[in-house]
Amino acid sequence: MELLDHLRRMAGNNLWSNDRLYRAVLSLRPGEFEAERTSFFPSIKATLNHILAVDHLYLDFLEEGGVGAAAHDDYVPFDEPQALFAAQTASDRRLIAFCDRLSEADLDRRVVTDRREDGMIPERIGDILAHVFLHDIHHRGQVHAMLSGTSVAPPQLDEFLLDYDLKLRQAEVERLGL
Repeated sequence: MELLDHLRRMAGNNLWSNDRLYRAVLSLRPGEFEAERTSFFPSIKATLNHILAVDHLYLDFLEEGGVGAAAHDDYVPFDEPQALFAAQTASDRRLIAFCDRLSEADLDRRVVTDRREDGMIPERIGDILAHVFLHDIHHRGQVHAMLSGTSVAPPQLDEFLLDYDLKLRQAEVERLGL
């Protein structure tokens, strides 16, 4: 498997994992989404908003949109999980489309990342994509753990890449167009 194929599959996994996670979050009882919890961010709401804010930042870098750090700094958090889910889905589809447009040579191409007082740092597209996927997996894991203290069981998030698991994700993959 070529690295580009792997990154495209990871972009699809990002959409699928977020879809599964948000479907659980949308089933929470009133007050559970924003309730204070023990984690890096103090709530499911804050953690999911952080994921999306960082996705916006890195998508701007990747697409060379010119917004820079303001893509994160000017992010307005969502209060309602349904609207946050819709925005995350749009961001995930934007990331899939970006990966679908890439060539293998693009992975080594550098784009400028705005690091505020640390300056404008050129980074490889392949490295940025790997970072985005690791970042999102890391924080989804925190939401997954926080769901354990709610009325909703955390969903299985590791049934995407193996052929063996196809039966466990087939309907979702088809619904999402993956």
